[in-house]
Amino acid sequence: MTEIDRLLRDLAPQVLGALLRTAGDFETTEDAVQEALLAAALQWPVDGVPQHPKAWLITVADRRRIEIWRSESARRRREDVTSTLPADEPDPRSGIDDTLTLLLLCCHPSLTPLSQVALTLRAVGGLTTAEIASAFLVPESTIGQRISRAKQRIRASGARFRLPPAAEFDERIAAVRQVLYLIFTEGSTASSGSSLQRVELTDEAIRLTRQLHSRIPEDGEVAGLLALMVLTDARRPARTRADGALVPLALQDRRRWDAAAIAEGTALISATLATAVVGPFQLQAAIAALHDEAPTAADTDWPQIHGLYLLLERLAPGPMITLNRIVAQSMVLGPSSAIEDLDGLSDSLSGHHRVHAVRAHLLEQSGDPAAARSEYQRAARLTRSIPEQRYLEAQASRLA
Repeated sequence: MTEIDRLLRDLAPQVLGALLRTAGDFETTEDAVQEALLAAALQWPVDGVPQHPKAWLITVADRRRIEIWRSESARRRREDVTSTLPADEPDPRSGIDDTLTLLLLCCHPSLTPLSQVALTLRAVGGLTTAEIASAFLVPESTIGQRISRAKQRIRASGARFRLPPAAEFDERIAAVRQVLYLIFTEGSTASSGSSLQRVELTDEAIRLTRQLHSRIPEDGEVAGLLALMVLTDARRPARTRADGALVPLALQDRRRWDAAAIAEGTALISATLATAVVGPFQLQAAIAALHDEAPTAADTDWPQIHGLYLLLERLAPGPMITLNRIVAQSMVLGPSSAIEDLDGLSDSLSGHHRVHAVRAHLLEQSGDPAAARSEYQRAARLTRSIPEQRYLEAQASRLA
């Protein structure tokens, strides 16, 4: 990503927020801002970055917005109350709350989680429709339609560009946290395709979560989410070989882990656990810190990790949390008890490749290579991730 690209990503929510405060029409304004960002991406590398890039973008976007309005006769009366900012003057309107407000708007309760993700990446992240489609390996038209419907839903709901009432704030922030987590998770371990990781998504999720944390540093779960992302992403260099093949956690070269990121994430979660009410993201970050701090796989504090998963399972019960707890349990109590718990989980995660991958590992540990091989093969058939598929097939071949 070039410096201009980074600048445009940072300015995108500020420009959109500045215009929404006067226009209020999310659908039209967001389209106009996207066109301004595209114009800047084409012109600035040639002509140079203007002295006041934010004001330049606001001017171009505002002019485009007026053009859109003029093409719709029903909105002609609104031209009289619009204005443009001169490109050579800085924008006097503060954008300090724009990122937070936009995140809350994009995570409107009328939208599905996938629509919230797509709209967040577009409006707050500044990604183009093509970039979002590429990241999720779907046609550009599919993402375009989803974003268009999301903006129409927000418009129909009558939502305005302002923070929600205090009574709704916690619920809306919880949705924002979950959307950012979904973006990061898809980037960290892609659900399909030829690459295990999609760096553009993990980087964007971390960037947006940093911005959210700077707006509401008192939110312990936002801090926990940021720590979880940083600690997980610290292992990125060691998670694949040069050919893109998956390297499991236990076999990773920990010298390649990002020590600075581990230090940052560990310090953040340590401070947060000491001052905030404990929540699920904080617990997951604490687990990630224990993995990252272990000098070798053999040094991992599995009893403490198991205890944290037991607490996490009580705070935020769910099949994937239980599956992770079962893995930790096997490392503390052995594979037999873990297999029994896994049998009770199979119905809620039927068809998920990771259940069969975990079962294969436990069967192998308990001394049943034939059954383990069958489970590895089944897991390989179920995953849509090519690196995971190849890894699981290699595990099955090893037991032949």
